[in-house]
Amino acid sequence: MSALLVRALVLEDHSFQRSVAVSMLRTLGCREVFEASDGAQALELLKTVGMVDVVLCDLQMDGMDGLEFLQKVGATGQVKSVIISSSLPSDLRRAVHQMIALLGLDLLGDVGKPLHAEMLADLLGKIDKSPIATQPASVALTQFSETMVRQAFMKRQFHAWYQPKFNLRTGEVCGVEVLCRWLHPTYGIISPALFMPMLERCGLLDELLLSQVEHGLVIQRSANEQGFILNMAFNLNAVQLAKTELTSTLKALLARKGATGKGLTFELTESGLLEAPATTIESLVRLRMMGCRLSIDDFGAGFSSLQRLCQLPFNEIKLDADFVRNLAHEPRCRAVIRSTLALGESLGMNVVIEGIETDTQRRELLALGCVQGQGYWYARPMPGPEMLSWLQLRSSE
Repeated sequence: MSALLVRALVLEDHSFQRSVAVSMLRTLGCREVFEASDGAQALELLKTVGMVDVVLCDLQMDGMDGLEFLQKVGATGQVKSVIISSSLPSDLRRAVHQMIALLGLDLLGDVGKPLHAEMLADLLGKIDKSPIATQPASVALTQFSETMVRQAFMKRQFHAWYQPKFNLRTGEVCGVEVLCRWLHPTYGIISPALFMPMLERCGLLDELLLSQVEHGLVIQRSANEQGFILNMAFNLNAVQLAKTELTSTLKALLARKGATGKGLTFELTESGLLEAPATTIESLVRLRMMGCRLSIDDFGAGFSSLQRLCQLPFNEIKLDADFVRNLAHEPRCRAVIRSTLALGESLGMNVVIEGIETDTQRRELLALGCVQGQGYWYARPMPGPEMLSWLQLRSSE
């Protein structure tokens, strides 16, 4: 663990256990370790110190408990990732895992109590070490204004980053997911949670998508010239599909670039599709008619509707990462993965498993019959040119 990167917060009301956790994190190499005895104290602390990489969070405590604290930081972006440390029963902790996913926080894992240094070290190794130290607390506490977001968009500060999907059996790259990163000249890499809602309010989601597709097609062609056939997957908000002109604009863009829809996938979260209107269904059908693949993203993270899954023209399921995180110690998660694989096979739909972070997880998923996956074990998101170099380096090994 590098001593130059990780900033941690321990939220624990038991003074001795808090002291042990602080000492353990420092021994494991965390650059800065802060501590608080309840959620209110932790929030006040974050106003002073700014965003932290990870919070080691107890759930039960006097005053503001861990549940309320997580709700509040989920809305502000003050915390990048969470490790749960609680003596609550496993079924209750599993429900908290679901809550954390819905809040948009990155759950690294659950260490229970008492703490074990080896397990904690493994979880700390999963932290996305994008720079945050230069972000002042004022940035972490509030989302960016409409003016700032519009100016950033005009100055092309929003960039496409690429995270590979891979075949669990062969290690072969079978596609990439295109993600958005705001590279701010002062604050560094800004979390999407802080700017995506404002982009939506500004009506800029379509422009962002089109710019990502255009950039993705350039990277895709470069990869093809190097001998790599990559499917490009883009995140699409269900509200965008209510405007039928989006599909015609995408079709015109593909024609202008001499590309076809067969090399593209559009990923939509299930939460926005439970009440899909006729215009949304029309747009989905048109995307499929263009040859594009459609993936239902974070499957199982919301309130899944199997009826909608059958009614809408998806041909891929991306299973939420929370099931993989708890694969080793939760029989229910193993059962969900196995059932989803069977469901995908019966519906003729490809299943992609998100959140693969260890080789043990990869091997366990292989034993369950998984074929395609995505996660930090294989590759983190990276800029397009870096991704092309990464592909070349892998092919020469």
